[in-house]
This record gives sequence, C-alpha cells and structure tokens, in this order.
Amino acid sequence: MGSQKEEVKLISFLCSPVCRRVEWGLRLKGIDYEYIEEDIFNKSNLLLELNPVHKKVPVLVHGNKAIAESLVILEYMDETWKQYPLLPQDPYERALVRFWIKFADEKVMYGGYVAMISIGEEQEKRVNEVRKGMDKLEELIKGKRFFGGDRIGFLDIALGWITYLLPVWEEVGSTKILDPLKCPAISAWVNNILNHPLLKDCLPPKDDLLAYNHRRRKQFNPSLYD
Repeated sequence: MGSQKEEVKLISFLCSPVCRRVEWGLRLKGIDYEYIEEDIFNKSNLLLELNPVHKKVPVLVHGNKAIAESLVILEYMDETWKQYPLLPQDPYERALVRFWIKFADEKVMYGGYVAMISIGEEQEKRVNEVRKGMDKLEELIKGKRFFGGDRIGFLDIALGWITYLLPVWEEVGSTKILDPLKCPAISAWVNNILNHPLLKDCLPPKDDLLAYNHRRRKQFNPSLYD
C-alpha cells in the first residue's frame, strides 16, 4: 500500500489527446496529482531526464518512478490503484479492448489527423478511410452507453479524443467525418463523455486546440494561410 501513497505528477501538454487519456484515468480513479505543463517546442530538462528514449509527453511520475506512453501509463495505473478498474477482468475482453485501441489509433486517429493537414485527393481519401473506421466503432458501441458498458472504461478513455478533438480537426480541415445520422450511437456516446461529471471540466479549451491545429496545418500548407 505504501507505493500507492507516493506523490504523483503528470508531465503533459494541453493540446495532446494522448496526454488527456492519462488525466482522465487519474480523474476517474480519484488520484491526486500535480499537473506540469510541458512546452513541446522547447522541451524541458525535466522531460528529457524522465523520458530520455522518446522525449515525449505524457510522463507519469509516481514517487521515484517515471512511466511513459499513454496506454502503458493507464495499464500501470490500473495495476497500481485498484479503485475504478479500467480494463475488464476477463483476458479475452482485455484483448478485445487492446485490439480496438490499436485499430482506432491506426485507422481513425492517424487518418483524422492526416485529413486535417491534407488537401485535395489525399484529404478526400483519408476522410473516407476514417468514416469507414467510424462505421466499425458505431457497430461496436450500438446498444451501449459507453464502450465499457454502463461506465467509462479503458477503451472510452483511449477514444476520448473523438469527443473534443475530432470536431476541431473537422473545422480546421474543412471536412465532415462524424455524421450523427450515420453514427447515432457514437454521437450519443460523445455527449455522454462530454457531460460526465469527472471529465467535463478536464477538456482543453477549444480556442487553444484550434490555434495549435491551425499551426500544424499551416506547416504542411503554408499557401492556404497567405
């Protein structure tokens, strides 16, 4: 029990969806933590010391231990703090969660980001790919309040970026990926996440997300901003 009482710090970045995963997990488990905002464009010595391999956020510091990578951190948290389990107990159900996270990261998150920074045929191709991915997720959540069932689970946290970041990517890239008429279950899930009492106050400000992602799009398409 002693290690559970040690100080917890989160090295994070406001506009990072993978950092938000960790903060949501901490909130749901009721863990007190110190939030440390990182300047990813001018990385601190602290970050470089804590994550010398990837030099990326998020990093969770628990006592004298530093853990990197959002999904690794969430699994560490689930094994360290038993309250509010995030992963299912059944090994097969856990395997399914990990499968769908990999699918969503590769097909939906990556594709959505590329669609946001792209133009023309490449953007159209990516938008169509992400819509197909969304169709798969729609089938997965049909009939449920959350991907975890009646409560938010590991998969909900991993896909949580869809609720607040995807609309920003759509606006910045002038695209439409999530159609409420075609994906009513996901649309309902978005509202359930955004209105959750522990998470609704833990969302990055939309203006900051817009500014950051316009900056990213401009890097790839400077002529659009002349």
